[in-house]
Amino acid sequence: MSDSELKLFYSNAKGRAELIRLVLAAAGKQFNDVRFAREEWPKYKVDAPFGQMPYMEIDGKFYSQSIALATYFAREYGFCGKTNLESLQVDQVIQLIQDFVTVAAKMFHEKEEEKKGELIKTFKETDSPRLFGYVEAQLKENGTGYLVGSELSLADIAVYDFITGALVDLVCPLDNFPLVKTLTETVGQNERIKKYVAERPATLM
Repeated sequence: MSDSELKLFYSNAKGRAELIRLVLAAAGKQFNDVRFAREEWPKYKVDAPFGQMPYMEIDGKFYSQSIALATYFAREYGFCGKTNLESLQVDQVIQLIQDFVTVAAKMFHEKEEEKKGELIKTFKETDSPRLFGYVEAQLKENGTGYLVGSELSLADIAVYDFITGALVDLVCPLDNFPLVKTLTETVGQNERIKKYVAERPATLM
């Protein structure tokens, strides 16, 4: 994997591709970050295994599904825990976050402005605090500052992405979740992630 040629295909946004980018950044792995305008998607869609983005080209072969790709690279580069049980702990956080990403997606798909406003309000005041409560409890139980084990994992990176990525303006403040806030700061101060974030294109989502 260290010599593999990697291309990531996605629109010029954070969205569902950002977790993959962050994992690769944390690993110090170079990749070709192919970003395209929405109207260019038909040109790229022909290579997408399931007609969806993001997708990746790895050594000339195409692969898809953002969580599968992020998890694959996390395993390759040591961000999935040291044991199968720790890997399970990582996976449960990832799937929990995806449950809330699914909830958040309703906000972006809603066309009626009043209804959209209600969804945003509920997400900020009810949904995201509920997620952060779960994460806070796990951080407290683990007691290392990280969600799993005593070092950075995909679970930590996923929480960071949820808070600072496409939903950054839609989640609740972290004042009531001090351990989550500290974790977010810790991930953001990771030398490689910090460098990537400083250099990535500025996008609205």
